[in-house]
This record gives sequence, structure tokens and C-alpha cells, in this order.
Amino acid sequence: MSEMLDAPALVPDDEATDALERILRSRWSCRAFTPEPVPRSEIARILELARRSPSWCNTQPWHVHVTEAAGTARLRDALCSAVAAGGEPAPDIAFPESYDGVYRERRQISGWQLYDSLGIDKGDRAASRRQTLRNFDLFDAPHVAIVTTERALGAYGAVDCGIFVSNFVLAAHSRGVATIPQAALATQAPLLREHLGLPPERQVLLGISFGYPDVGHPVNGYRTERQALEELVTFVAD
Repeated sequence: MSEMLDAPALVPDDEATDALERILRSRWSCRAFTPEPVPRSEIARILELARRSPSWCNTQPWHVHVTEAAGTARLRDALCSAVAAGGEPAPDIAFPESYDGVYRERRQISGWQLYDSLGIDKGDRAASRRQTLRNFDLFDAPHVAIVTTERALGAYGAVDCGIFVSNFVLAAHSRGVATIPQAALATQAPLLREHLGLPPERQVLLGISFGYPDVGHPVNGYRTERQALEELVTFVAD
């Protein structure tokens, strides 16, 4: 039986709140990295923080495979070769059927910001396709973390892993390490399963490419907007 501990009193901590706000407001999805690797000790520190993530009944369904050095290069080459060969996307978890209404609008605005930063004109499908393919060379990141969940835990296992992913990217940002969560990598789930030796009960959720940002690259210069507080909450007082 686990030891029962007295829960510490929760009191407002302005210093902690300010630090968290700085991290949340300054984090962005990096799409151009330098080749400099992140030391193993820094990666371990990020994971040490992310592993504190809450999960349903403390199931902790997440597992990550983190590539380094030649391991990243081999996976990058395998992904790029597979995509170049064609074939249908094969994610373990179905992608959205459609983006409608405000979700379509937000997605489009985000895409236009990306293309504008790179000087890609609307309707230039060849250039936009080239940028899409950058997902599979990991935006030149020296590392990628492939996040998997337990198939039997279903949607709630995936939700728990989403909390882990959020804490991973925030912890990384707090250490000066840039990240980009990539659902695109999940389209290559069969390749990742074979490459990483994943058992059938593990589902690929996404990858997180990470490393030190190329701060001078224009693709890292724009920031997406967030919905207003009034849009995201409905208070129920009665």
C-alpha cells in the first residue's frame, strides 16, 4: 500500500504563475532547426518534467522513442523515402473527417501565415507541397520523439498522451529547446512500427521534432493567435 502523505496547502503563487505565463505565451512551433544536438542530460530533464503529467487512474499510457545522431538520420531517410514512394496515409488513429466552420477558418489562417512567412503564393501547390514534405525530414531537427499509447485504452489513453505532449513541449521551451508536434508523422504508422519495433498493442499518436531553433529563419518569425476567453468558456451559474 502506498504511503499516505498530507497534501500541501494550495495558495496563489504569483511568481510561479508569471513563469508559466511567460512559457505559454512565448512557445511556438518551430519549423527550422540548427543541427546542434540537445545533450542527453537536457533531454532527460525535459522527460523528467513531462512524466509528472496527470492521467486517468494514473495509467500513464505514454511511451516515447527519442532519436539521436544516426538514429535520427536513419528515421528521416526512411520517412522521406516512404513518402516519395507514394501510398495512402495509414494513421493508427483516424484523422478528422473534415474541418468546418471556425475550425476550417483557424486552420486556413494558420496555413496562410506559414506560407506568407516563406513567400509562398496562394495557389502555388508545388511550393506548398514541398513545405508539407518538410514534415518528413523533421524540419532538419536533430531529434524526434515518437509518442505511442496503449491501444486498449482507446480515446482516453490518447487524451492522457495529449497532456504529456503539452507538458513535454512546455518543459522543452523552458530549457531553451524548440519543438513541433507533428500529426503528419502518424500517417506513416506502419513504417514507424516496423522501424522502432513497436508491438501491435502500441498505437502511434504523433512525433515531436525538437532541437535548437534557427532563430533567423523566416518560418520561425510568425505566431498564431488564440481564441478569446469568451469563445472558449461557458459559465453555468444556475
